[in-house]
Amino acid sequence: MADLPPEQPDSTDENKAVPVPAPQLLVMPPNDAIPSMVWPGTEGETAWAIPVQIPSGTRGYALFVPMVAAPASVPAVEKPVVKPPVTTPKPAENTTPKPPPAVIPQRPAPQRPAPQSPPYAARPFGRYEPAPSPWQAFRKKNWPAPKEAQGWAVPAGVLAGALGFLIFLPLDRVGIGWFLGWLALTLGVGFAVHKSPDLPRRERLIRAGWAAAALALMLIPAFRNAWWLVTFSVLGAIGCTALAIVGGRQVRSILFSLIAAPYAAFAGIPWVRRHLKASPNPGIARRAFFSVALTVVVLLVFGALLSSADVAFSQLLDDVIPDFAIGSVFQWIFLAVAGGLLAVSGIYTLTAPPKTSSLDTEGRGRFGLIEWAPAGAALVLLFGGFVAVQFTVLFGGSRHVLKTAGLSYSQYARSGFWQLVAVTLLSLALIAALARWAKRDQPIERLLLRVLLGLLCALSVVIVASALSRMWEYQRVYSFTGERIFVMASEMLLGVIFVLIAVAGIKWQGRWIPATTVGLAVLMLLGLAALDPEGYVASRNAARYAGSGKIDAWYLRALSADATPALTKLPDPVRRCTLSWIAEDLKEPDPWYAWNLGRVQARQALKELGPGAIGNQKDCKSADQFDLPKTRR
Repeated sequence: MADLPPEQPDSTDENKAVPVPAPQLLVMPPNDAIPSMVWPGTEGETAWAIPVQIPSGTRGYALFVPMVAAPASVPAVEKPVVKPPVTTPKPAENTTPKPPPAVIPQRPAPQRPAPQSPPYAARPFGRYEPAPSPWQAFRKKNWPAPKEAQGWAVPAGVLAGALGFLIFLPLDRVGIGWFLGWLALTLGVGFAVHKSPDLPRRERLIRAGWAAAALALMLIPAFRNAWWLVTFSVLGAIGCTALAIVGGRQVRSILFSLIAAPYAAFAGIPWVRRHLKASPNPGIARRAFFSVALTVVVLLVFGALLSSADVAFSQLLDDVIPDFAIGSVFQWIFLAVAGGLLAVSGIYTLTAPPKTSSLDTEGRGRFGLIEWAPAGAALVLLFGGFVAVQFTVLFGGSRHVLKTAGLSYSQYARSGFWQLVAVTLLSLALIAALARWAKRDQPIERLLLRVLLGLLCALSVVIVASALSRMWEYQRVYSFTGERIFVMASEMLLGVIFVLIAVAGIKWQGRWIPATTVGLAVLMLLGLAALDPEGYVASRNAARYAGSGKIDAWYLRALSADATPALTKLPDPVRRCTLSWIAEDLKEPDPWYAWNLGRVQARQALKELGPGAIGNQKDCKSADQFDLPKTRR
C-alpha cells in the first residue's frame, strides 16, 4: 500500500490542517480494461485506505487502481413554497387589492455521514467471499486435491476394480471370489499409483502392510462359513483398506480414515473423468467400448451354437457362466459401481495423501493432581477389593462359592460376565482419559500417574482373567457356541491392550498403541479362522453328549457347513436332526467363484455317510428329549 502524501493546510482556516484526498491502491483480479474506482468520500475529508489480503497461492496479477475523489455534495437550494389560498364564500365585490400569497421557507435536508469502510477486504465486482468452513480449511491445508495428469493408468485402475468385483464377487454365498475381487482391486490401485512420489518409503511399507492384512481377512470367506466370523472378517478388511488408502496411526487419524475413504470415492469422480477428457488419444474410450461389445456378441453367438452341439461343453458353460435374470443385472451394476468407487477412493487419495499427522495432536493437561488423584486412588482400592475376592474364587473353586453364595458354580459364572466386560471397557476408557488429560508437569505428578495407571492396568488384567474363567465354566456346564468363543477372544484382546498400556507407561511412549491394537484385532480374527470355531463347537458338544447324554440339537443343526465333519460322528437320532439343514443347503453345487473349503469338506463327509443317514424335521422332534431346557438354570 502506497504511503499517503503530506497533508496541506486549507486556505479557509489557517489554524486547522485539512488533508487533501490522495490516490489509494486496491488489489484487483487481472482485466484488460479496469475502470477507475470512485473514492467513497467527499472532498476535504481525511483520506483512508482499504486493507487487502492476498491468500497464498492466488492466481493472477496484482493490479493497482487509483481512487478518484467524488465531487463534494452541493446543498439543496431553498425554493419558496406557495401556500394555496383558503376558499371561503365570496362576499360582495370589493375593490380592495388582495395581499400576496404567504411564502413558507423550507429547511435544508441534513447531510448523511459518509459510508464507513468495511473491516475486511472489499471486492470491486461481485459480492464478498464467504469465510471457508472448517472442512474446507482442513482440505486446503492438509489434503489438497491431486494434480491434473494425463494418461490411461488411472482409468485402467478404476476399471480393474469394477471388473474385479463384477466378475469374482459372489453375494449369495461366501467363497474364493471375495479374495479374488479384492485382489483385483488392490492390483488396479497399486498399478495406478505406483509412481506417486508423495509417500515416503516407510509409509509405503505401512500402507502395503494394511493392504496385505485386508487380503488376508478376505481369505477367510474362502475357508470358513460361520456367518459371524465372515461378517467380522469383511468389516475388518474394509477397515484395513481404509487405513491402506488414507493412513492413520492414532485414534483420531484412524477414525478419520473411516470417513475420508468414502468421501474420496465421490470427490475423486470428477478428477478421474478429467483424465478421460485429457487423454492424448480421445477416441480410445469409444474404441474400447466397441471392442467389448463386439467380444460379447461373438461369445454369445458362437457359445450358443457350441453349447447346443455338445452336452458336456454346455454343462461346462453352465458352471462357468452365472444364471442370468433381471435381478442379476442390478446385482452386477451394484458390484461394478462398488468396485469402481473403491478404486477411485484409493487412487485419488494415494495420489495426494492427506496429512493425518495434523489430527494426532498431544493432549494438554487439564486436570491437576488434586482433581484426578482421589478418584483414581478410590478406583484402585475398589478394584483391589474385587480382585481379592476373585482370587479366593479362582483358587477356592466351586466349594467356596457353594459355601458363601449358595449358588452353583455355573450360576455364579454366568451371573457377572457381562458386568465384568463393561468394567473392562470403562477402565480402558478411564486410563486413556487420564493418560491424555492429566497434568504431569511436575515430577511428583508423573510418578503418581505412572503408579496409578500401572495398578489399574494390573488389576484390570485380573478382572479380565476372572471374566474369561466365568465364561469358560459357563460353556463347560451348558454348551459351547461360536458367539461365546468370539466374546472370549475379544476379552482376551482387551487384556493384551492393558498389558500394552502398562509397557507404554514406562517411558510415556504410547503413540503406537492404537495401530497395534488394530493389528492385534486382525490377528485375532485370523486365529479364530484357523481354530474353525463352529467345528470346534460341534466337536465339544459331541464329546459332552457322549459323557453326559445332554446336547442342544436345535442349536447344532443351525450351524454352518464347518460343523458337518464333527456332526457326522453323532449317533442317531441326533445326527439325523443336526445334519438336516446343512444337507439341504449343500444340495446345489457351487460355481467356481464361490469355492469354499468348508463346504467341500462338508459335501465329502455327507457323501461318505450316505443319504440314508440324513434326517428331516421328524427326526428333530424325536430329538427333543436330548435338548437342554430353553431357560438356562
